[in-house]
Amino acid sequence: AALEDSLQLLAKLPALAAAVYRIKYNKGDLIAPDPKLNFGANFAHMLGNDDPDFYDLMRLYMVLHCDHEGGNVSAFTAHVVGSALSYPYYATAAGLCGLAGPLHGLANQECLKFIQGIVDKYGGAPTEEQMKEYAWEVLNSGRVVPGYGHAVLRATDPRFTAFHAFGEAHFPEDPVFKTVSTAFKVIPDVLIEHGKAANPYPNVDAGSGALLYHYGITEMEFYTVFFSVSRAMGLLSQLILSRAWWEPITRPKSHTTDWYKNKVGM
Repeated sequence: AALEDSLQLLAKLPALAAAVYRIKYNKGDLIAPDPKLNFGANFAHMLGNDDPDFYDLMRLYMVLHCDHEGGNVSAFTAHVVGSALSYPYYATAAGLCGLAGPLHGLANQECLKFIQGIVDKYGGAPTEEQMKEYAWEVLNSGRVVPGYGHAVLRATDPRFTAFHAFGEAHFPEDPVFKTVSTAFKVIPDVLIEHGKAANPYPNVDAGSGALLYHYGITEMEFYTVFFSVSRAMGLLSQLILSRAWWEPITRPKSHTTDWYKNKVGM
């Protein structure tokens, strides 16, 4: 039953997300799925964009965002709920509620806003020197450079590398994407010189929004929904694997009151 529910949910999610997109943003009539298309291409088709390159991007996007170990908020939340043998629908809903939190699911929006701010300031893609000046301006004002650093990785996120390679192959001169590329060349060295970043390299969010924007998905508040459709594949795959291994219910450890007292010197 869990496998059947998971497959049904995955089959329905792209159509549901595309329908919400077209209704919310007045894109016209809903578009039926095409059984000849793959998962990502069908999502692109139902959104209303039949550019073959956008099909390829959506396929890449679905793969790269589907899973990323078990410790992030959405994956861990879905795992905890699923470990109680809750229905896959419930576990996925819980995980995606975690993704709705701004610290987890809004990063690609913030990165794109940052990049667009640079494009607006310089009237197009900046030079490397201008990018360096802008990065220092941000850091010296006490802000952070979005899209750089990662809780686990200590190198360039391979998902960023894959997205960046797609942009380089399809639209290297797009001003927004070109700004992402310039940032990639400049900002790690600035962060290393600044000395406070544990990981000065880009994560997946540093470039994914620029690719969506290029293909006309300019409604940034909807980007987390794209993330959700993809992440559901990972959440449900982990749930089925946990059931197959008969993993026990998850019960994280907690700190005692004495631990907190000792921590603050009481």
